[in-house]
Amino acid sequence: MIPLGNVADFEMGQAPPGTECNKDGEGTLFVKAGEFGDLYPIEREWTTKPLKHGKRGDVFICVVGATAGKLNLGTDCAIGRSVAAIRPRPTLETRYLYYQLQPWVLKLRAASAGSAQGVISKKQLAEVPVTVPAIDEQRRIVAEIEKQFSRLDEAVANLKRVKAKLKRYGAAVLKAAVEGRLVPTEAELARRDDRSYETGTQLLQRILETRRSQWKGKGKYKEPAAPDVTDLPDLPEGWVWASLDDIACDSGYGTSQKCSYENTGPAVLRIPNVQNGSLDLRDLKFAPSGFEVAPPDEIKVGDMLVIRTNGSKSLIGRAAVVLANPPRAISFASYLIRFRLVAVDTLSSWVSVVWQTGRMRSWIESRAATSAGQHNISMSVLATATVPIPPLAEQHRIVAEVDRRLSILGEVQAEVETNLTRGERLRHAVLSAAFIGSAIVEKHDR
Repeated sequence: MIPLGNVADFEMGQAPPGTECNKDGEGTLFVKAGEFGDLYPIEREWTTKPLKHGKRGDVFICVVGATAGKLNLGTDCAIGRSVAAIRPRPTLETRYLYYQLQPWVLKLRAASAGSAQGVISKKQLAEVPVTVPAIDEQRRIVAEIEKQFSRLDEAVANLKRVKAKLKRYGAAVLKAAVEGRLVPTEAELARRDDRSYETGTQLLQRILETRRSQWKGKGKYKEPAAPDVTDLPDLPEGWVWASLDDIACDSGYGTSQKCSYENTGPAVLRIPNVQNGSLDLRDLKFAPSGFEVAPPDEIKVGDMLVIRTNGSKSLIGRAAVVLANPPRAISFASYLIRFRLVAVDTLSSWVSVVWQTGRMRSWIESRAATSAGQHNISMSVLATATVPIPPLAEQHRIVAEVDRRLSILGEVQAEVETNLTRGERLRHAVLSAAFIGSAIVEKHDR
């Protein structure tokens, strides 16, 4: 191996004046780290005063920031200070160098120094060890790498298509569940067996009576407002619409206590703990020592925690329903809202299914407010969310079938993710075989 500086030259980028840059295609194409694509830079900015130039046949490398070490094949353009152009000499093929540098991306990023962002210096680049076989062998190695990568890319594309189909299947299962199409309805079974059954309307009345008895609020009990069913779809026979306010006996915001991994007080649930449908208790922070969770504020079975504010709109309204008591007293942070669902049989499991549907997601996003880059949804708005209530026996069957199908789906998704990870490892193995270990091409006599 020899130092890269022995077989290549380097052009370190320099930013032109901002007043000389445009997005109208005037002047010379201008490439910064943000323009790096999968293989070639993306064309989206130009400059009328280029200071440093990259060329077709160069290998571009990001030398500043979180993407330091990322590579692209070069093009004729101006390059900013976050980009360096590595210019191979005649003994070194561009694509051979590009592939040989791939395993160095993380090493260069880890070794970057010089600012808070991290900088890869010209000296570091010049010291990268490279192999330089004869040009014909370089071309054979590149051809074999690209053949192997083509096969891998096809396999990865197939896996990604499967992943997308699995996601659509999961959404279809949930949609069918809340529309009464996943299992036979209780009305159908009752007719077949010539028997009566408790309808959703009767169940809702029972829930409202239980809500009244479980209510812990101050002052006179206030009946929940009737749900707004305008523009809602028709429900199956025996079902009824309810509002979240109808089926929750209490609601409130969490604690504003400052939490950390070092504090020794009670655990406090945060946004990372609220996953779609369930709690994740693996990453807990804790309140300061001396903070006590009042018994009414402890997280309990039947509680639904909803994310009320975040910079990402996709997180607003995401909820986890507590289906099993936590092992210890746990509170929750102020950017979550807790709705305590009425303790009636499988109601909490059913609401968990409903909340994960596309209809609920669309409803939440249409009502979230945005201010100063933060997205929010209030407790009073969430309380008006509409939930279909099927007969109780039907709820049991639907929840069980959803659990069965999504469990199988989860296993398949895990296998797909494993294979996607394996595909990335194989990509690294191909490069290692070409440049570090045994050659991946047949040796030819020269």
